[in-house]
Amino acid sequence: MTSITRYDPLDDFFRGFFVRPVELGTPAEAPHVKVDVVEDADKYTVHAELPGINKDDIHVSIDGAMISISAERKSQKEVKEGDRILRSERYFGKVSRSFELGQDVDESRAAAKFSDGVLELSLPKKAVTSARRLEIS
Repeated sequence: MTSITRYDPLDDFFRGFFVRPVELGTPAEAPHVKVDVVEDADKYTVHAELPGINKDDIHVSIDGAMISISAERKSQKEVKEGDRILRSERYFGKVSRSFELGQDVDESRAAAKFSDGVLELSLPKKAVTSARRLEIS
């Protein structure tokens, strides 16, 4: 028994048209702040990558052992009349990262410096106080 298959050239045309992926210019994802944390006997050293961000737009907060880094990359688009943006993949907006260290940080001696897109935090450990036993009267 023979089977007959009907061939429709427009069928292939539309199938190919709708199957091909089409990129519609999805917005760029917010980048993650990548950090390296090194523990020494008396301090933690943190390096955080923040490329393209001004140091005035970086904020660090310390709450015990919790460290929070937030930053904002501001848009600096200069579109001249007659120019047309063909593709824009850079992210503009706020990024943040929080993490907890193994020991509380002495906020009064903590220091930060920013150079070449890398934030370096020097976070001295708080002196460990021994537990005190209370006498009950």
